[in-house]
Amino acid sequence: MKKLKIAGLVLLCLIALIVVVLGVVKVWSDAVYFKGYDPSAPLAATVTEVTEKPACKVEKLYFNGFRNDRVPTLLLTPKDAARPLPCVIFLHGIGQEKDFILEEFHGKTVADPFMAAGFAFVSFDQFMRGERRIKGSFTEEAKAFRLRPAYTVNDARRLIDYLQTRDDIAKDRIYLAGASYGAITGSTVAAFDKRIRAVALCYGGGSIPKMLTARMVADEIHKRSIPMGLVQFAGWYLLGAADPARYIHMISPRPVLLQNGTNDCLISTEAAKALQNAALEPKKITWYEGDHIGLDEKTVFTALDEIIAFFKEQEVKPPAAPAAQKPAA
Repeated sequence: MKKLKIAGLVLLCLIALIVVVLGVVKVWSDAVYFKGYDPSAPLAATVTEVTEKPACKVEKLYFNGFRNDRVPTLLLTPKDAARPLPCVIFLHGIGQEKDFILEEFHGKTVADPFMAAGFAFVSFDQFMRGERRIKGSFTEEAKAFRLRPAYTVNDARRLIDYLQTRDDIAKDRIYLAGASYGAITGSTVAAFDKRIRAVALCYGGGSIPKMLTARMVADEIHKRSIPMGLVQFAGWYLLGAADPARYIHMISPRPVLLQNGTNDCLISTEAAKALQNAALEPKKITWYEGDHIGLDEKTVFTALDEIIAFFKEQEVKPPAAPAAQKPAA
């Protein structure tokens, strides 16, 4: 009996030690998750291809992003708009890539309305997508997936560094629009980088555990017979540092537009509200009837038109925050 008690005590001590170690690892890893942005690092930007279209010029370029990763980028500039141009950084969804902005959708591209409105429009291949795809083991891809938000946020900040070297881009008129995963990461970009004048978050959400309850995600978890609570804990533990609900309040006093769908299979209503509620004023919240953006095609250009109108409103107002950027800690 005494040996059993000792064994039980040892087991409890071992469990307590594991919990403490996991806790320390999480606190440390969360604290350094977004570290590494260096505005003084060489950009080594190179334009590799220029294509002339009827309404715009398309430049394909590369620059050094987070951890000196080369970041493939498309920059579109309207031909008939006065210089320097206001510029919209577009962060694409989780399964897309930079070329998405040039794909035709109901007879026009995502970039077309921005060209017509006189905005430069720029998008890059996020880590793991497009030219930055990773072909490795499951472990390598899982590790990369955990780091993807950190790369996306810091690559976007390096893109702003690049845009501010260009004479044709207005340094104090840089906006950000993110769709789906791009909205999730885009809110953190805008929170960290005060050079962004206003931000539009199209069908994003907050709270990692709540995001995992989305209909399509929950169905996949159920098919694999994995307890939802376990998945939520793992998601919180591994990706909690990237939860945009932790940072979105830092966008204020700059304005933010939050768009969401009432029957979204990828961003649950609870996750959408978690991000909306965490945002401070000034904010505008719009609910569209239907499913996730892109899956419910009728809302795509309606949502884009609202984003453009929102940015146009900011064009006639003085900036809500200084354009000067302090180096990141």
